[in-house]
Amino acid sequence: MNTVDRLSVLKTYKLYVGGKFPRSESGRVYEVTDSKGTWLANAPLASRKDARDAVVAARKAFGGWSGATAYNRGQILYRVAEMLEGRRDQFTAEVAAAEGLSKAKAAAQVDAAIDRWVWYAGWSDKVAQIAGGANPVAGPYFNLSSPEPTGVVAVLAPQDSSFLGLVSVIAPAIVTGNTVVVAAAEDAPLPALSLAEVLATSDLPGGVVNILSGRTAELGAPLAAHQDVNALDLAGADGELATELEKAAADNLKRVLRPAVVNWTADPGTGRLLGFLETKTVWHPMGV
Repeated sequence: MNTVDRLSVLKTYKLYVGGKFPRSESGRVYEVTDSKGTWLANAPLASRKDARDAVVAARKAFGGWSGATAYNRGQILYRVAEMLEGRRDQFTAEVAAAEGLSKAKAAAQVDAAIDRWVWYAGWSDKVAQIAGGANPVAGPYFNLSSPEPTGVVAVLAPQDSSFLGLVSVIAPAIVTGNTVVVAAAEDAPLPALSLAEVLATSDLPGGVVNILSGRTAELGAPLAAHQDVNALDLAGADGELATELEKAAADNLKRVLRPAVVNWTADPGTGRLLGFLETKTVWHPMGV
C-alpha cells in the first residue's frame, strides 16, 4: 500500500456530559490553533444550554459520588492516573502544540499532572483527619465535626496551563465528593477533551466530571448564575470577568474561589482540597 497517498483520519472532538460525548446542541465549532497559528482541530463551541445540561448531569451524579467511601473515590482517581500514564505520549503531543513547548518540557508538564492526580487520590481518606475532629464542649456530649462536599462546582479551567492546571483544579474538587462542570481553556481545549476520553473509560461514574469547550465568558455567565451550582472556581477568569461572575454567584450565595496568579508547577498544598468542603458538626449525648 502506498502510504504517501493515504488521507489522514482527523479526530473529531466532542463535549463530555453525563458520561457521554455529545456535540454542542447548537452544532457550532471553533478553530483551535497551535502557538504558531497552525490549525489543529475544530472544537465544539458549547452553548448556554450545554452548560445547563452539564449541571443537570453533575447534580444527578452527586448523590452516588458523595455517598461513595473515601477509599473507593481514591481508588477510582488512582485508576485514572494509571490510564493517563498509558496515554502519556498523546498528552505530551497535545500539550506541546497547545502551549508551544518543546517535547521535553511538555512531557515534564504531563508527568507533573499525572503525579498530581496521584497525590490528590492519596488525600481521599485522609482529608477528614485535617478538616474534622472532636471538639471540647462544656457538657455531657460528644461534639464531632466532619467535612462534607459542597455539591456541584463550576470550574473555569486555567488559560495558561492546558493540562497541569486543568488537573490541579479538577482532582481536588472531585476527590472529596463534589461533582464538577469544567469550562476548558478557551484557546487550548484539546488536552481537556482528551482527558474526557480517559475519564469515560475509567471507573469514574458518568456526570462526576463534565467538560465543555468554548468561550469562557459565554459559559461562565450561566454557570455563575445557575441556582443549582453550589460553588465556583474562577481559575480561568481574568479580573473583569471574575468580578462579573462573582456578582452573579452572590445571588444564591455560591462559594467562590478567586485565586491570585498561580504557579501550577509549585506544591499545591491543601487550599483547593479544602476550598469546596462544608463542615458538619454533630452533638451526641455521652449517656452520663
